[in-house]
Amino acid sequence: MAIQDGKVDSLKKRYFVKLFANIIGFIISLITQSIIPRSLGPKLYGDFSYLTNISTQIVGFFDMGTSNGFYTKISQRQKEFGLVSFYITFSLIVSVMVFSFVGLSQIASFNSILWPDQSIFFVYLAILFAILNWFLQIANNMGDAYGLTVQVEKAKITQKIIGFILIYFLFFYKRLDLENLFYYNFIVILFLIVLIIQILKMHSFDQDWKLSINSIFSYTKEFYHYGKPLFVYALVALIVGVLDRWFLQVFGGGVQQGFYGLSYQIGAVCFLFTSSIVSLIIREFSIAYTKNDLTQMARLFRRYLPLFYGIVAFFSCFIAIQAESVAYMFGGAKFHDASSAIAIMAFSQIHQTYGMLSGAVFLASGRTELYSKIGIIFMLLGIPIGYFLIAPENKMGLNAGATGLAIKMVIVQCLGVNVHLYFNCRFLKLNFWRYIGHQILSVFLFLAFSAFVMIVIDKVSMLQNKIIIKFLLSGMLYSSMVLGLLCFKPLLFGLDREDISSITRLLLNKITHRPVN
Repeated sequence: MAIQDGKVDSLKKRYFVKLFANIIGFIISLITQSIIPRSLGPKLYGDFSYLTNISTQIVGFFDMGTSNGFYTKISQRQKEFGLVSFYITFSLIVSVMVFSFVGLSQIASFNSILWPDQSIFFVYLAILFAILNWFLQIANNMGDAYGLTVQVEKAKITQKIIGFILIYFLFFYKRLDLENLFYYNFIVILFLIVLIIQILKMHSFDQDWKLSINSIFSYTKEFYHYGKPLFVYALVALIVGVLDRWFLQVFGGGVQQGFYGLSYQIGAVCFLFTSSIVSLIIREFSIAYTKNDLTQMARLFRRYLPLFYGIVAFFSCFIAIQAESVAYMFGGAKFHDASSAIAIMAFSQIHQTYGMLSGAVFLASGRTELYSKIGIIFMLLGIPIGYFLIAPENKMGLNAGATGLAIKMVIVQCLGVNVHLYFNCRFLKLNFWRYIGHQILSVFLFLAFSAFVMIVIDKVSMLQNKIIIKFLLSGMLYSSMVLGLLCFKPLLFGLDREDISSITRLLLNKITHRPVN
């Protein structure tokens, strides 16, 4: 497969288009996330969160890191359509295996243990939801790998708008229940998959899906060697991921699942800007490593980690301080008790930035064995921590519910990500302690700014009980202070003054419709 005109949009252009699409998605998601929890309530929203999370964990296990391997390989060998043919076939086989697993669990009556108090009908819907999301991820990665990010992101904007119209009508006509929520997701996911497939078809040569026996054997061997070190990692990730939510379901019930589910979704909003660049950077890492250009990999690493850590920390620290207001705006009064979990989960997204970009270096360079060993150690460490924080007092726990699970996630992620960072700094010959200092200083300053703003706004008597207005004013004042800091100390975002000038010129070019180089 190849791009017809032989051209691939620049990384800068692809990122800004991806960023713009995510901003549109962000605005729509804000509205959608305030509709769904309010319509379902904590219990049903918790059931949806639990079902989809467990299903995603199961599909992730059967994936065993192969989707990351596929993306890395197709980024390096873009004209080799045999890779696509093989991996799509593999994905279909995996889908059958996942459904078979659920069927066997039902026959063995194991489903009542894994999915306590859940209808088997909704279990199957959740499995289908996870598989469709997996296929969407594969299709999206192919678009990025072939440099078709601009076209794919335009398709995403269309999907977001149509999805918003659908969810609004379900809400308006009071038809937004758990079953219809699944059907809604099926429609919007399938719609986007079809659009991306059409984009891929228009920008490729004619393909032959048939593979020779030798090709099948060769690809199987290649993916086996890539995924073998990740098998134990995937198994541990499945067990730990299921146990986390299972502990919460058994000891806290659907309501606590709802609180945690909302905190997770809100935390994911903070990850918006990093998610815009991760797949693109993985592609660049892969290409650089293929050329044995560690200098370029180090430049990308040094350039983007502090920048996107700073951006995510900017949002996360504000949401952490404003957690009570955020809980009310997204979930209403019924979700008030989710505020502590929201505040803590916001911090998990900060280190997920390092986790995703640092993990990209491991995957692009093929160091999957070291990557999996580090991950396994910290995941296993998290099991007793999670149990202690979630379990009730009569079972030697703190009974902290959703807040406890959020604390566990932040602790384990912070430690694990920084160990990954240490090994990548050694690999790329970078200063590890410089990144540690940047992490601490960024969070400290943003928390201080956000807390100061909240104190100032709370003292304005005419704004009492006007939660949304206070939140918006706080956001504007906080953003102004950070923008001033950025101009004074751009190094906080991994930038220098020349970068600030370049960004300013780029924005002016966008506004005046001048071409971007």
